Amino acid sequence: MIVALSIFLITVGSIAFHFWSPWWWTEVASNWGNMDDTIILTFWITGVVFVAICFFVAYCVWKFSYNKDRRAEYKPEDKKLESRLTWATAIGVAALLAPGLVVWNQYVTVPDNAYKVEVFAYQWGWKYRLPGDDNILGKTDIKYINDDNPFGLILEDPNGKDDLLVDAQELHLLLDRPVKFELRTIDVLHNFYVPQFRGKMDMVPGIVTYYWLTPTRTGDFEVLCAEYCGSGHYAMRGRVIVDEEKDYKKWEANQITFEKMLAKNKKNDNLQLVKKDKLTIKKQKNVR
Repeated sequence: MIVALSIFLITVGSIAFHFWSPWWWTEVASNWGNMDDTIILTFWITGVVFVAICFFVAYCVWKFSYNKDRRAEYKPEDKKLESRLTWATAIGVAALLAPGLVVWNQYVTVPDNAYKVEVFAYQWGWKYRLPGDDNILGKTDIKYINDDNPFGLILEDPNGKDDLLVDAQELHLLLDRPVKFELRTIDVLHNFYVPQFRGKMDMVPGIVTYYWLTPTRTGDFEVLCAEYCGSGHYAMRGRVIVDEEKDYKKWEANQITFEKMLAKNKKNDNLQLVKKDKLTIKKQKNVR
């Protein structure tokens, strides 16, 4: 009786803790509120099964407690019970999977008007690339990555000249504009995750993965890497700021294009050569 009562109280306590628990999701900040709906549905289905099994175990412990005058019944098969349990399990699994498959299909079906943003991950930080006036991201190849071309843009591709390069840990998005994140990594597995957006995706070397969302409220949100990527994984954080149009345009105007960055690097290289030549001439005069 004590064991049965203990199981019963543990079950009731688990239910009460679930409803009174302070640990819940952060407020959603994108169109993916149905992610929460699928999780809540999962809680309800698995919760009902959990309660039913625990109460059944408590009942069995009480009902079939040891009695020296009781004889056990040998029943190796019960086709009716097996059939019912099979159907109940199949319906439960279908109820768990079907909504998730629907949401997943929406998650990877990008709207035609989505604004593309490339997310570039490395150990241990983030960079971003935005399309310029042509609204097309230039093509890239990892073999072209160097100090002067950190994103590996192909120089012969004219669509990359006006791309905006955000070589920083901070990305700004425009409120209520659909965004497609194209995810690249230069080294190991990473995962671009903003909890309030309810969206994340693994970043696999050699592959461009993606997902999309629409920011639904302004704010300053933390970017996390949700895939263990080495000793600096804990520090791989950034920020995504969702702006109204006026603030977004102001930030966007401060970003440098790939073409301007190349010109700036070339100018710096020329200055270095001039300085080097002047230093060489000065040394030669001192020798004389």
